Amino acid sequence: MATATFAFNTEPHVATVGGTEFSFQPEVMGDEFMDAYEEFRDGQKEQTGVDVEDLDGADAQQLRKITRALRVFLARLMLPDDAEYFLRLNVIRDGETLESFGDREEAQAYAEEAGGGARVQDAFRCPDRILIQLLDWVVGLYSGGRRPPTSSTDSSTTRSRPGKRGTGTSRSRG
Repeated sequence: MATATFAFNTEPHVATVGGTEFSFQPEVMGDEFMDAYEEFRDGQKEQTGVDVEDLDGADAQQLRKITRALRVFLARLMLPDDAEYFLRLNVIRDGETLESFGDREEAQAYAEEAGGGARVQDAFRCPDRILIQLLDWVVGLYSGGRRPPTSSTDSSTTRSRPGKRGTGTSRSRG
């Protein structure tokens, strides 16, 4: 008779980004993770018409919306204080923070009302490539390293190997 024991993670996962630590939930149940991922993916396709799995045709405004949605998705998996900071938007004018918001539309409306070159900026600024790396990291944490399927009928595609393809004949085709 075989016996196996499985343990739940009890300590938060920590991602350090540019010296700032963000704590993520120790465990996220599979259905909660999949719900959050599907809402992120499907919501962006609905709102922007862009598939987050294929960003080739997206324009700058669409990419801004996708970046914000990615932040919201990641924040759903963070501990509350870190999520609040990660999502906070500051209205900046002449290098000074005028006000902070959690909603982009509210922040944008305030910036327009404040005038004088006021603009909306993430409180925690980081390159988009870091957001993508965080996405890949949390997918690995909560889904066992497999990116969730985009639909039940999709199958993953294999990536080609780097380098030149061989020109020799395959022994299996012999």
